[in-house]
Amino acid sequence: MLVVLKHNGKWLLTRHSIRGIEFPGGKAEVGESIEEAAIRETIEETGVTITDLVKFAEYVVMSNVTFCKAVYTGKVAMIDENPTLYETEGALWMNDKELDNCEELSFHMKDAGMVEIRKWVETYVQ
Repeated sequence: MLVVLKHNGKWLLTRHSIRGIEFPGGKAEVGESIEEAAIRETIEETGVTITDLVKFAEYVVMSNVTFCKAVYTGKVAMIDENPTLYETEGALWMNDKELDNCEELSFHMKDAGMVEIRKWVETYVQ
């Protein structure tokens, strides 16, 4: 799953050590719902606690093994400034211009589908 959200005019992103800058996300663990996983992964990767989850898309990732991710947005409930992080370097907050011009984006952040996902989130946040 992916969590795509905008808070105070900035997108919540994280830097994965291998893939680069991307929206937080991951997979559900055994016995965990996708919604629970979205909340947990966002905390683990960014230190940001989210609420009011809304699933609004499914995103197909074309790679060696094609797979589909559920895409969520929500609201920021809390930001931990000193989180214990897993697999990433923590929260990165970028405005539209910074994100549009970022040269370190993960491969799946660079396609037309991601543009549409961002547009939907912008509408939802309003």
